[in-house]
Amino acid sequence: MQYFIDVILPIPIQKTFTYSVTKSEYEFLQAGMRVAVSFGRSKIYTALVYNLHQNPPELYEAKEIYQILDEQPIANSTQLPHWQWISDYYMCSIGEVYKAALPSAFLLESETVLSKKKSFDNESLLSDDEFLIYEALQHQSQLTIHQVSDILGKKKVLPIINDLLKKSVISVKEEIYEQYKPKMIKYVRLHKNLEKSESLENLLNKLSRAEKQRDVILAYFQLLSDKKPIKAKRLEEVSKASSQIINALVAKEILEIYYLQTDRITFQGEKKELKTLNNHQQKALEEIKESFKQYDVTLLHGITSSGKTEVYMQLIQETISKGKQVLFLLPEIALTTQLISRLQMYFGNTMSVFHSKYSMNERVEVWNNLLDKKQKSQIIIGARSAVLLPFSNLGLIIVDEEHETSYKQFDPAPRYNARDTAIVLAKMHQAKLLLGSATPSLESYYNAQEHKYGLVSLNRRHKDISLPEIQLIDIKEKKRKREMTGHFSDTLLGEIQKALEEKEQVILFQNRRGFSPIVECSTCGVSPQCPNCDVSLTYHKHKNKLKCHYCHYYRAMPNNCGACGSHQLDTKGFGTEQIELELKELFPHYNIGRMDLDTTRGKHGYRNIINAFEAREIDILVGTQMLSKGLDFDNVSLVGVLNADTILNFPDFRAHEKAFQLMVQVSGRAGRSKKQGKVYIQTHNPYHQILQQVSVTDYAAMYKEQLQERWQYHYPPYFRMIKITLKHKDYQKVDAAITWLFIALQNVFKEFVLGPSSPAVSRVRNQYIKQVLIKIPPKQSLTKTKETVHKIRNTFIAVADFRGIRFIVDVDNQ
Repeated sequence: MQYFIDVILPIPIQKTFTYSVTKSEYEFLQAGMRVAVSFGRSKIYTALVYNLHQNPPELYEAKEIYQILDEQPIANSTQLPHWQWISDYYMCSIGEVYKAALPSAFLLESETVLSKKKSFDNESLLSDDEFLIYEALQHQSQLTIHQVSDILGKKKVLPIINDLLKKSVISVKEEIYEQYKPKMIKYVRLHKNLEKSESLENLLNKLSRAEKQRDVILAYFQLLSDKKPIKAKRLEEVSKASSQIINALVAKEILEIYYLQTDRITFQGEKKELKTLNNHQQKALEEIKESFKQYDVTLLHGITSSGKTEVYMQLIQETISKGKQVLFLLPEIALTTQLISRLQMYFGNTMSVFHSKYSMNERVEVWNNLLDKKQKSQIIIGARSAVLLPFSNLGLIIVDEEHETSYKQFDPAPRYNARDTAIVLAKMHQAKLLLGSATPSLESYYNAQEHKYGLVSLNRRHKDISLPEIQLIDIKEKKRKREMTGHFSDTLLGEIQKALEEKEQVILFQNRRGFSPIVECSTCGVSPQCPNCDVSLTYHKHKNKLKCHYCHYYRAMPNNCGACGSHQLDTKGFGTEQIELELKELFPHYNIGRMDLDTTRGKHGYRNIINAFEAREIDILVGTQMLSKGLDFDNVSLVGVLNADTILNFPDFRAHEKAFQLMVQVSGRAGRSKKQGKVYIQTHNPYHQILQQVSVTDYAAMYKEQLQERWQYHYPPYFRMIKITLKHKDYQKVDAAITWLFIALQNVFKEFVLGPSSPAVSRVRNQYIKQVLIKIPPKQSLTKTKETVHKIRNTFIAVADFRGIRFIVDVDNQ
């Protein structure tokens, strides 16, 4: 009888692949275990067992597996159906979900290893490069491709390796290597050969001539009174001895060294009691619990600084006390930084953090702790990728700032929305899900109004402090009256000065990083462009560089115009860097900080800036939209939005909704603990409907107006959307392909296909981009629509002229 397994490979191919196994392997293997399999000519991949059966494949002969990599499954029984749902709904391969979900350390790959054949001895046949490799193999038994590349100083080494193979000089094989290395802590203890009854006095007598070794033993017995394992490093510190002295005691068989595995990150907390909720928070908590009896998903619409986090903490406490797990999703890594310090005071070492700023090894440890159901995996805080972790007993998912577009993965596949994916995950675990926001997305609020979700409102700020006073400043009028200093109106400057004099802090928001988005020649009007993308280069003054924010190309700032040679180069527009420099000139005696993608690149970039601002080491913090997302600073009395127009005038049907959310959220950073804050929004168009709604924080009016437009123009939440993007370096090829695709889709979906069109930036990394948009009416089957798109995609791929064109499907694009 034959035995087979279906496996998922971490590659963008829609199906699973079948491999043969022995009877003993079949009995040992379980779904969710990793196996190494060869795929293609010689490449070895880490595959995940999806299914075990006894049905041979019909179209090919099943290969044998290379080896089994696990003793226990690393993906659990709930994860695989969840990954399958993501694959089906977002129209990507399950292999892409598998690759996105697992920390890269689990995705072992093979490396080609070269070794010398003993039979070869004719060196005269070899070229210079071939001889270098042959000579290197005389000194070491094997070489990797990377080592060969380093020896030759070349990137293209495969032709040389092929020639060596033809001459029978070398043999090659694929070797799998493990990437994850557990962190081991070095400990010391008395050697096992010593009698248990051996006294300190006897030991010291043995070391009568070695004074420093005696000091180490004295220190060891001193530390032994703590009744904890003794770290070698701690013993060195207490005894003031070097590691060589400890090694000498090991050699004398008085001490011995042993290692214990430990997690790289732990959160220690004193386990304080949770804060008592005020009446409004308590009422909201009771309403949420009541709502959970009827609905699996509840939306908490709580205004900024209403104390939503305190409500979350009460729900977390109740959930973990029942022995269930909690997933706390946040849109920005910056938010996890501040939330961790708040939660660890109450929950200590019952929580773990999972996001991309943590190292690969740290993420592996969180994954393993969840698999092993350890206490420290009861609460998981993370950005969108945390929704793919191996939960076994979820009781509650909290999605904070649920309206944020950061929850949507844009590239690479799977292009999932973590909020919607979390809703499905909660259903699979029969858990409850709480969406929280001061400015909910139209879709979520619509679902609550339609009674698909529960709805709870929290309309009072903590300590009953009033919402900030929001004023609109007409900078068109200010410029006419010459009341602008740089990019600041006299009104805003006056308020900044007043806040600083009262020892209060200020946040200024500008949604562009860099110094200036455009550098322009005053003589001929030409701007330096990115050679790889259809976009102007952004000027970064502190590095004196022009940089592309799409492909990261950069060059030095030129001294003259490349087109006409003129030395008169002007900057147009402004970013956070320019604002920071202007503020340093205007307020030289105060500390100015900046928080954007350029200043938060390091692992601790967010934490350092947030901690400095909380410690009041920074007086004015300038930043991009990172600043708007739920950060809590108690001494901020003033928030300034320097140019609201760039947020409003964006080519997107969600532009007005996003602008409202962004400005209300950033306004909510003001006056959170002491007194009513002030917000000043600079704009050329103060009578814009959205700005008027922001000035009175009227979410209901914005919702009603935007909903009417969405119905009129067939957009979500009434219509679903699928965006198809084609990319290729040849413009003619991609243009012909998009025309073919548009006609094919239009034949089926009629007037509900929009396009073909080019995005605002129509070439990125030398790839031309074309798009079509499919709108799916409320009564049209989403499943059948996807099946049709799949068929058209398969036909498209089969057309010889369209080979090499990337075909990207984005369901529920944002």
